[in-house]
Amino acid sequence: MIKAENKWKYKRLLKNVAFAAICLVVAACCLFPFYWAVVSSFRDGANIFSTDLWPTHLSFENYKTVFRDKTFLCSFWNSAAVATMTAFLTLTVCLSAAYPLARHKFPGRKRVLMIALGVTTLPQVAVLSGMFELIRVLDIYNEKAALVLSYMIITVPFTLWTMTNFMRSIPKEIEEAAIMDGASQRVILTKVFLPILGPAIVTTGLLAFIAAWNEFLFALTFTLTNQARTVPVSLALFSGASQHEVPYGLIMAASVLVTLPLVMLVVIFQRRIISGLTAGSVKG
Repeated sequence: MIKAENKWKYKRLLKNVAFAAICLVVAACCLFPFYWAVVSSFRDGANIFSTDLWPTHLSFENYKTVFRDKTFLCSFWNSAAVATMTAFLTLTVCLSAAYPLARHKFPGRKRVLMIALGVTTLPQVAVLSGMFELIRVLDIYNEKAALVLSYMIITVPFTLWTMTNFMRSIPKEIEEAAIMDGASQRVILTKVFLPILGPAIVTTGLLAFIAAWNEFLFALTFTLTNQARTVPVSLALFSGASQHEVPYGLIMAASVLVTLPLVMLVVIFQRRIISGLTAGSVKG
């Protein structure tokens, strides 16, 4: 009996060790490109092609050059403004639409959700020409409004589905108690549901922000000047001293600076993100 128990413990230990080893390998494969970008950003000149895992000499010249680049700084603030407006408008639209979709039954409700789901399956290039014509008619080409409008095609469908599922998980007794107290639909949404949906709002808002921050195709198509371009396009258009020179060090330094705001947001809101990702999984 003791031998069988020891054998079972030994097998369990081996499984745990094997699982931990697999997790370490996967984590190393995922994190190594980011680590290499950070290391390369501190190299200059011919050292950028070194294969050492840690640079022998740390150089901040790449970061100094990036901070002196007015075009990059302008695109950075453009990305921040566009991503913030996109997240705010996406949450406003989806909260208003998710409430009736989740709490009321009306003809066409499932069809609306299926259309939203279908939009998420379309590649960006499939709607590129239609969006270009719409932006041209609205006369907002090379404006932040063009980017916000196009980005909402990406962020609204997913956010609408997520917020609808979260609202469905809220017990009906809470809404019924508010109605008995004479609360209107607007009061129920703003005073009752919003505090409960805090983790969901943070999660979906952050995902919308990240999607808008990293978007490249629409930003490349609907902007023309450096004053309107966002960070992904500016990174792609980085050029060296000559036409055939690629400033890898500058690109790495700029990439690290662009990634830092997203990392900071995830670290700050990590508890609410975890709560938001699990809150809608159990129906109240």
